[in-house]
Parts: sequence; structure tokens; C-alpha cells
Amino acid sequence: MEDRLIVSIIQCFFIAFGVIIGGTIIGSIGSFLTGEAPLTSMYRIAKGLRIWAIVAAIGGTFDAISNFEKGILDGSTFDVFKQIVIIISAMGGVKAALLLFQWILGDEVT
Repeated sequence: MEDRLIVSIIQCFFIAFGVIIGGTIIGSIGSFLTGEAPLTSMYRIAKGLRIWAIVAAIGGTFDAISNFEKGILDGSTFDVFKQIVIIISAMGGVKAALLLFQWILGDEVT
């Protein structure tokens, strides 16, 4: 069971990372095509995608709520712990992607 948890943690990290990176790059291409400044729009897009990257990484909010409910009502604390760790992993992927853009673009994405 622990091996599966580690796999889920790594996958959630990189899914959230990929949503931020891919969405920001593709979105900035769209901004370029419409005549907006792509670097400025990268900050706006990355900022707006943060919560969606976490939701995409954990597989949707209803699954997470269902696992929390099962963990609390059925007394399975491992399920609650697993969901918390997966959410933290997804948040780490988002933060890593934002740091990458900060290093590339030379400005802080807040």
C-alpha cells in the first residue's frame, strides 16, 4: 500500500506541475496571437491556474471529499492522511512550476 501512495504522490506532483507549465505556455501563445504581451499574460495565467492544477492533480474535488468522509466516518485514518499528503504534493508541484517561471522570467509570480 505504501508503494502505491508514493506513486500517487509523484504523479500528483507532476500533474499539477504540468498543468501550470502547459496551461501557461499555451495560454501565452494565445495572448501573443491576440496582440497582448505574452510575458505579462504568463503571470496572470499562472496565477489563475493554481487552484485548477491542484484540483486536476487530486482527480476532482468529489473524490477527495468522498475519501475524507470514508476516513472520518469509517475510522480509516490512513485515507485521510493519504488525501492530505496528495494535496500537499499537488501544492508542491504548483509551487515548483511557479518558481520555474520566476527563474525564467526574472520576476515574482504572486
